Amino acid sequence: MSNGIFKIPTPTNEPGNTYAPGTKERETLKAELTRQSSIVIDIPVIINGENIKTDTVKQVVMPHDHQHVLANYSQAGEKELRDAVEAAMAAKEAWANMAWEHRAAIFLKAADLISGPYRDVMNAATMLGQSKTVIQAEIDSAQELVDFLRFGVDYANQVYQIQPSSMKNVWNRTDYRPLDGFVLAISPFNFTAIGGNLPAAPAMMGNVVVWKPATTSILANYYFMRILEEAGLPKGVINFVPSRGSQVSEVVLTDPRMSGFHFTGSTSTFQTIWKTVGENIASYKSYPRLIGETGGKDFVFAHETAQADKVVANLVRGAFEYQGQKCSAASRAYIPASMWEEVKAGLVEEAAKLKVGDVRDFRNFMGAVIDKAAFDSITSYIDYAAASEEAEIIAGGTYDDSVGYFVQPTIIVTTNPNFKTMVEEIFGPVLTIYVYENDKLEETLEAVDTASMYALTGSIFAQDRGAILHLENRLSGAAGNFYINDKPTGAMINQQPFGGSRGSGTNDKAGSVFNMIRWTSPRVIKENFAPTAEVVYPFMDAE
Repeated sequence: MSNGIFKIPTPTNEPGNTYAPGTKERETLKAELTRQSSIVIDIPVIINGENIKTDTVKQVVMPHDHQHVLANYSQAGEKELRDAVEAAMAAKEAWANMAWEHRAAIFLKAADLISGPYRDVMNAATMLGQSKTVIQAEIDSAQELVDFLRFGVDYANQVYQIQPSSMKNVWNRTDYRPLDGFVLAISPFNFTAIGGNLPAAPAMMGNVVVWKPATTSILANYYFMRILEEAGLPKGVINFVPSRGSQVSEVVLTDPRMSGFHFTGSTSTFQTIWKTVGENIASYKSYPRLIGETGGKDFVFAHETAQADKVVANLVRGAFEYQGQKCSAASRAYIPASMWEEVKAGLVEEAAKLKVGDVRDFRNFMGAVIDKAAFDSITSYIDYAAASEEAEIIAGGTYDDSVGYFVQPTIIVTTNPNFKTMVEEIFGPVLTIYVYENDKLEETLEAVDTASMYALTGSIFAQDRGAILHLENRLSGAAGNFYINDKPTGAMINQQPFGGSRGSGTNDKAGSVFNMIRWTSPRVIKENFAPTAEVVYPFMDAE
């Protein structure tokens, strides 16, 4: 047994590649894109380190070329889900008792593997399977995923160092145990990094995990699972079970040993899960920790002192990068009438320049939306706006799913601050704008704060410092991540811990010490070096 107090390597944010023409990274990534495009792999269920093929096989396709199959994956059924729980519980004791430095080393090694030899693999899988452009993939499946792992280890180490005070003859200390059972992680399609972090964060703290990845991000998630195995993750600590959400709820969510739930996805799904846990609360062996980041209806508010060109550029990037499929994407904006004509002209001009197509063509700014269901949902909002007397489409508004699920960047202007597309989450490349009269500032701020059930991200643009102060205070509850003169997307680990409240989740700030501490069950130990031999107290010596 080691008796040193080890120092965790100080993490820094992973630098990103540019993939500019002529660079080596562009050349090698292009080759990996070609390689992955030319093969079809089989993705098994992974339980206790074993590759399991099931009778139910589904396909992974390119959203931008939906007839092109990238992989066939086995879908876990009831038996596999129950086996995954048992495998996790069987691995629990050994994993919890592994020395912290050895647990940490696994995730630090995984980070180095992604940063180095597997960077192209992860980025290509994310581009092809989730239709991300090269820069969006680099930010996600390389930089952010590496940051989640390296900073996660550092945050875990910080948690372990939080210790109580001691007095004479007494030594108080805190032992940070994992939760009593297993953790269920359900991850989304839109960020490979989140898919990696949802099972990895609890595991760093000594927990065992059953991980259900989104079916539309399985390719990149599978490669991450293999990287964890190569990094030395013991069998059964994380079990990879692509499966139907309803069956996971029936089998895993209601298991009495479930002690934690880590989730990113829709608000309705999280509410259903919370309800299910509540209905079964008497059967659990502990009160499950429910940690979730859900939806957003993220705003950009421009003050009359804002710079119009900056508003335009950040609206376009914030609304249309990765086809608006970010919970932080700018989806509603409030522009003062005094600058509207300038902002309108800029938006129409810039939106017309955006190229939409296959992400293997690096000239494209946008790829396809993730699948047919998303395409149908997004286009229904566009059709609704096109038919409404309260709205006008000034850019985009067209779509085509004959080859890929392509939706053109769409900008809607409405006369109603509570118009459907100003209120409901669309999760696609659709931006709705409300033009307000300059003397209606307070009424418009009230609409920003109350029109949506969400409170995830939001940004303001202003040059006047008094206005910035007023807007920051007035909108204090409207966003968990608040941006001043910047787009409401692009939070970085260790710089802007991410999460929102209200209908947007539990605001446990993924990629921070606040999230890591949720995966522990602390035990406080008091050791008395001079225990008393007395029974009575001095005050009892006289009446």
